[in-house]
Amino acid sequence: MNDWSDRLASGSEILRQQAVRIPLPNVEAERDFHQNMMRIAAAGDRKSELLDDPDVPLTEVYEDELDEMRQSFEHRLQQVAGEDYYDIATAYLDGERDDWIGALAAYYLECYYRLQERYTVDEQIFFLVILRYPECFTVNLSFLTGTFGSDAVSYESSTHVDADLDEHEREQLHGDCQYTQHRAAQYLRENVDCIRDAVPDPDTTPFEQRQYGGFVHITGRNGSTFNEILESLSPDPDRFDATPSTPGLVPEGPAAKRAKQEYLTDTEVLI
Repeated sequence: MNDWSDRLASGSEILRQQAVRIPLPNVEAERDFHQNMMRIAAAGDRKSELLDDPDVPLTEVYEDELDEMRQSFEHRLQQVAGEDYYDIATAYLDGERDDWIGALAAYYLECYYRLQERYTVDEQIFFLVILRYPECFTVNLSFLTGTFGSDAVSYESSTHVDADLDEHEREQLHGDCQYTQHRAAQYLRENVDCIRDAVPDPDTTPFEQRQYGGFVHITGRNGSTFNEILESLSPDPDRFDATPSTPGLVPEGPAAKRAKQEYLTDTEVLI
């Protein structure tokens, strides 16, 4: 673990402006993709419920979300590379192997480790874009700095406020934070279906209606203020010419670049 932390500190470039491209060669692969996206949507439903619960501190909501994401990446790592994913990812970065399994293991493992830092690293933005194409889908992950635009929903955490307050002020602060969290919960409830709409059930939806879809999810914290964006995103139909035979890394693509420009300002890509 410490070896990988040292790698991150020295600056791995595996995530920088890159995405994973996964083929969808048959309906079975589409079903698996659909089920994974339904799990992400269900996690969004759960987050909205927790945000709306006055008895659940925002720290627990945040930890619950991070734990869900960590489990998801660990599952992907084991799917791609098996139990030896750490050694495989390390061998790829050391130049000891040059194959798609090593590339994806390194990509997902860096995401996994970066997520471990998210709770303690302030002012870091997590950016996720998933896009569906007729014969494949792409997953683009970035860690950024910048400022959220007006489309973001903002909510406050009284736990993260560093101030010396009396009892009345603490009660007022708690009430104000609860109000902003309620608004964020409502936003998620209204928007989480964009994930389901992006990847409809292949067993009930004609192929012509499920060829293209996508969404962007951006989250970040600045002190006691949390920000969130969850919106539909349209892929570029002419992006890929050939059908992929194996998974691999590709440039992040124009849709992801547009999303960064539309929803964030003063953006700097960390990794």
